[in-house]
Amino acid sequence: MKHTYIVDGMTCNGCKASVEKHLEAIQNVISASVNLNKKEVQIESSSFLSVEKLQGVLPEKFSIYDNKKENVFDSTSDLVSSKSELKELKPLFIIFGYITVASILLHYKNWNWSAFMLDFMGLFYIVFSFFKLLDLKGFSKSFRMYDPLAKVIPSYGLIYPFVEVALGLLFLLRVQVPLALIITLAILGITTIGVTKTLLDKKIIQCACLGTALKLPMTKATFIENTIMIAMAVIMLVKIYN
Repeated sequence: MKHTYIVDGMTCNGCKASVEKHLEAIQNVISASVNLNKKEVQIESSSFLSVEKLQGVLPEKFSIYDNKKENVFDSTSDLVSSKSELKELKPLFIIFGYITVASILLHYKNWNWSAFMLDFMGLFYIVFSFFKLLDLKGFSKSFRMYDPLAKVIPSYGLIYPFVEVALGLLFLLRVQVPLALIITLAILGITTIGVTKTLLDKKIIQCACLGTALKLPMTKATFIENTIMIAMAVIMLVKIYN
């Protein structure tokens, strides 16, 4: 999320560098960019930050104020209106649509639900891992904000996209499918627990499903996409072992 603040006391590029340095040192801050002419700083963070917290890390010569006109996320209101939320999630819906259409086209002449689901899951993993790998460190940082396992083992966030690539290939090549399904239930089950807790706590954080290339807020859509994959994995396991 991005939020713009007014900063008084900045007079030179040294001040600019100092403000950016101190603000970027705050946990959950992804970047801080100062516009010296406008006396503003735009902060990109994975969770809401109060003005008091920001002021607390700045040297005394600087004073920071909330810029209500430029505020992208208001802590006293919903994350976004339903219309804005749909607009922000447009990339996710488009990607889901492409994956679904591609999976259908692979089998429309000789329809098979099992083959469709395996290809859907395979393409899902391959496509989503691509966006995560564009900024592996950035993804790992965002992922740790809500995934329970990544919080305990930070390196898990760094290997997670590669796990997705491996699972995607297993599904598409039809290799060790039962194992891939069980791993899918495990990793997405853990992530879904974290997503559910985040939604229930009404925390405002960035979803890491598409890495940092596309800025998506954590919403019910994230929960739904994980649930779809988990449901498919359960259905396929039942088919295999029945």
